[in-house]
Amino acid sequence: MAKFERHIFVCGNVRPAGHPRGCCDPGGQAELQKRFKQKLAELGLKGKVRANQSGCLDQCEHGPNVVIYPEAVWYGGVTLADVDEIVTSHVIAGQPVERLMLKDACLNTPTCEHRHKS
Repeated sequence: MAKFERHIFVCGNVRPAGHPRGCCDPGGQAELQKRFKQKLAELGLKGKVRANQSGCLDQCEHGPNVVIYPEAVWYGGVTLADVDEIVTSHVIAGQPVERLMLKDACLNTPTCEHRHKS
């Protein structure tokens, strides 16, 4: 089997309603990941691009979160309405969707302005 050209990880972490860090998949139905898979199949990209449900990506304050490799582009606040744009702009045309990208200063750092202060 050939390697995937891109790999999309969609956070599927579920937290209780009202949790201070938020929740990427409040309904626990993986709707975002399913929409990515559907769009990829519609465009004939199945086998070239993979969309996986992941565990917590630890960027909860920015959720729902998606990360695309090999570029390691992180997206936050992704909705079902954003999937088509991410696939056509980033996956097909190679242009990340800047309005959804997480700032480097917010990735994996306790100093992110959005992180809940305990």
